Formats: sequence, structure tokens, C-alpha cells
Amino acid sequence: MSLKHPIISVVGSSGAGTSTVKHTFEQIFRREGIAAAMIEGDAFHAFDRATMKEEMQRRLEAGDNTFSHFSVEANLLAELQRELVVYGKTGRCKSRTYIHNADEAREHNVEPGKFTNWQEIGEGSDLLFYEGLHGALNAQSINIAGTADLKIGVVPVINLEWIQKIHRDRAHRGYSTGAVTDTILRRMHAYVNVICPQFTETDVNFQRVPIVDTSNPFVARWIPTAGESLVVIRFKNPRGIDFSYLVSMIAGSWMSRANSIVIPGDKMDLAMQLILTPMIIRLVDAGRRGR
Repeated sequence: MSLKHPIISVVGSSGAGTSTVKHTFEQIFRREGIAAAMIEGDAFHAFDRATMKEEMQRRLEAGDNTFSHFSVEANLLAELQRELVVYGKTGRCKSRTYIHNADEAREHNVEPGKFTNWQEIGEGSDLLFYEGLHGALNAQSINIAGTADLKIGVVPVINLEWIQKIHRDRAHRGYSTGAVTDTILRRMHAYVNVICPQFTETDVNFQRVPIVDTSNPFVARWIPTAGESLVVIRFKNPRGIDFSYLVSMIAGSWMSRANSIVIPGDKMDLAMQLILTPMIIRLVDAGRRGR
């Protein structure tokens, strides 16, 4: 953690909705005049798409059917931790971009499934923003959680997470429902042992809970809308959180525990703006004063 060059980490699994949360952060940065360097977790995958398929097949033949992008050994997490530490000290670090599709390939002139070259980022930035799978990991001699000044968890209830992943991967990546299901099953071991423990490290969790039937996510025809959901917001340390103000500002909200507030799903962006904006401003102000 660094007072001079703060780091914000948003963590959630594939299909959790971290990209939507990233958009809210970008709105806050733009409105408040904050320059943010960005790292996507995919940049620190250990393998490109073709090599990952080969590695998965090799491990499957060796009897390991749990290896996936969620796995610690499938990512350059020691390198990620090192770059975050470097940013905290200097305000600069190295990253790259993983190319997901043809549009990104045209933009970067790199084939889909491969990476751009490493390059330095962060010059002139007020903070570093990380979004990905491992932003609050503290396990196996890796302590990425300890490098971040503000950690946000995005964790829908698991049936909703699966529905969102199935629909996204079918619509945008051309996968069949069966192929996505196989991926979910393969990732389950690391989901339990790598992803879930990170949500005990996060400072604030946003968990979306559908209020419609999602009992069989593999045949769901639609993703439950924001209006068909509630969001449970949990604060690791509720000290200093003005719950009375939040309840008065967010219609239909209430406190469910001393550290938790429940809001209508379509108020999530508003809640994030109200909760996170002052936190971000405090971090940036402290960083600017410390330089």
C-alpha cells in the first residue's frame, strides 16, 4: 500500500460484472478529474490462447481436470504483485493487453488470443486501477491484497453469475452452452480455493441477488434485469460509513446487518457513486499531498 501512488483493485470471477463496475469507476475518474492508469487481469495470464489449450490438454492427460485461468499457476501473479509494488513506490509500472477479439486485434495489430508487448504505464497518473480475477489474492506466498489501498468485490450469487457467463460467452465469444458448462465445472476447484477467499480481503463487496427464479441457470433464456434484483453491499469496516445518509439517498434501501445495506438492483450505479467517490477522493488527495 502506498500513500503517494494509491492502488484500487476490483476483483470478481468471469461473468461477475466487473466490467460494468469498471465503467462506473471511469465515470468517477472523469468527473473528478482523476488520471488513472489501468491494468486488466487478463494481461497477466501466463499463456496465450493457443498455449493455454495445449497446457490444459497436457494437464488433463496427466489427470488434472481443474486447471483453468482461475488457477494461480495459470497466471503471472508474482509478476503482478511486483508491478503493483513498483507502482506504489514510483507511480509507474509495466503491463500489456490480452487481445480477446477481432475488434481489439485491429486496434492493436495483434492476433486474437495473443498479447501486446509489455510497456510502461502510469506516467502522470493519480492512481492505478486493477480489474480482474486475482486483485485481492493472499495465498501461496502471493499477497496482492496487501498492495492495494481500496479493494472492491463484485460477486453475484452463483446461479446469476453462471447465467451471465453463459449468455456472454454464447453471444460474444460463440461458445455453446455445453462448452461454457464444461468451463464452469473445470474452474470450480479454483473458484472455491482461489476466488472465494478473496472476498474476505475486500473492503466493500457488491453482491447482486435476483428476485426471480434462477434455479436452473443452464436453461435460463434471459439474464435477470437490474429491476429484478437486489444488491447487498457489505463493508469490511463500517466505521465512518454514514448508513443513515445512504438509506435516505437511495430509495428502497435498508440495513440488513450492522455492516450491510440492501438496495434495489437498479440503484447500484448510484450507490457506487455515493459510496466510492469520497473514498477515491481521499486516496487521491493523500497521494498528491505525499508526493
